[in-house]
Order: sequence, then structure tokens, then C-alpha cells
Amino acid sequence: MRLQNAALGAAGLAAFLVLGEAVPRLGLVKEEYFPPTSRIASAFADELSDGAFWTALGDTLTGWALGLAIAVSAGIVIGVIVSVVPYLREATASTIEFLRPIPSVALIPLAVLLYGSELRSVLLLVVYAAFWQVLIQTLYGVQDVDPVADETARSYGLGTWARIRHVLWPTALPYVMTGVRLAAAVALILAITGELVIGAPGLGARIAVAQNSQAVPEMYALIVVTGLLGLLINVGARTVERRALAWHQSVRGEVAV
Repeated sequence: MRLQNAALGAAGLAAFLVLGEAVPRLGLVKEEYFPPTSRIASAFADELSDGAFWTALGDTLTGWALGLAIAVSAGIVIGVIVSVVPYLREATASTIEFLRPIPSVALIPLAVLLYGSELRSVLLLVVYAAFWQVLIQTLYGVQDVDPVADETARSYGLGTWARIRHVLWPTALPYVMTGVRLAAAVALILAITGELVIGAPGLGARIAVAQNSQAVPEMYALIVVTGLLGLLINVGARTVERRALAWHQSVRGEVAV
């Protein structure tokens, strides 16, 4: 089944690449707006041999990784504290529901005013967007704790930290891992968006330069790079999730299938 799915995926990708080559060649779209696949592939190869490209890739990955690490740490800690401390969940519910829907891109003017086009501007956007993914999932995970299991732990004399470790955390971990996986994708989107709009160093800024200089094949090649980067991040996040939840029924059932 896996080999069949892989073969179908490869066939679909090959058909897409052939279509991308044929459409501009047949004149269905102008080549200056949508170059053939072969020209994009050539520009992609040129990018890989350019040292500035690797510097931009490193800047993007730095902003993504730092922002994600901060967001995950803060989301888990705050989520657990808000859920465990009595009445704190109710006291913060309206604030969370007010702040959570605010689009991160709406903070771009604030980020520029505070930090200009530095890495910290990108971090502000990434942390704000990814934080909510982890926080909300953590809150849901803690709320899913079996009250009978919690009361049993209390009756055996387990303290607060022991209950968090042995009762709360195993229940919340699947939710947390889902939040981390979602946050990883959102963090990359905001990192690229921040670089593209603000002009902070990274792949987004390089895409903007290619667009402004009418280097269309190079622009598409960089867009392909961001897509591949997102794919790798998603695969990596799923791999980490499977290993962290190897004991969980959902992953064990997935492996069995």
C-alpha cells in the first residue's frame, strides 16, 4: 500500500511538472509571467550554487526555529498553568478569545516600529502566530484529563507536580504534539511573510528582490524552495509526533494499518 501511494504521488508530481512545461510552451500563458518548468529548474540549480542563497536559507531557518521554540515553550507552560490554577481558566478565557483571532500580519506595522527590518520583527510575528496553536491545544488536552484518574492520584497522595507528570501530561501530550505540528507550519508561513513584507534577511526578502528585478524564473525557483522547506518541516514534525506518541493508541493503530 505504501509503495502504491508513493508511486501515485510520484506520477502526480511528474504530470504536474509536464503540465508546467507545456502550458507556457503552448502559449496558454505568457512565459514572462509563468516560465516553463525547465527554466525554473535551471534557476533552481543556479540558486543552489549561490552562497547568498544558503545565507538567506539560514536566516529563514533561524527565525523559524527560534520563534517556534519560544512559542512552544510559552504555549505549554502557560497552558498548563492556566488550566491547573483554579479559576484562572475562566479569568483568561475572554482575553484569549479576543487576542487569538487577531491576524499576525496585522502586527507587521508594530513589528517595524519596534524593531525595523531586524530578525526580532520576524520573531514577533512567528511567536505570536505559533503560540496560539500550542496554547489552545494544551488547554484542550488538560481539559480532557479523566477526573477519576485525577482523583485517584490525589487519593494516593500525589502532589501537584506528580499529578502533572503522571496524569495530566500523558493525556495532554497528543494535543500538544498536534499543536506543535500546526505551529511549525504556521511559523514558517509567518517567517517567509515577515521577510517578504518587512524586508528582513531571508528567503522572503530574496523573493521580493527577484520580483522587483523581474527575475521571474528565480522568483519561482525560490517559491519552490519554500514549498520544499514546508514539506520537510511537516514530515519532520510528523516523525517527531509519531516517536513521542509511540505508546499512544492513535499512533499504534496507524502503524498497525
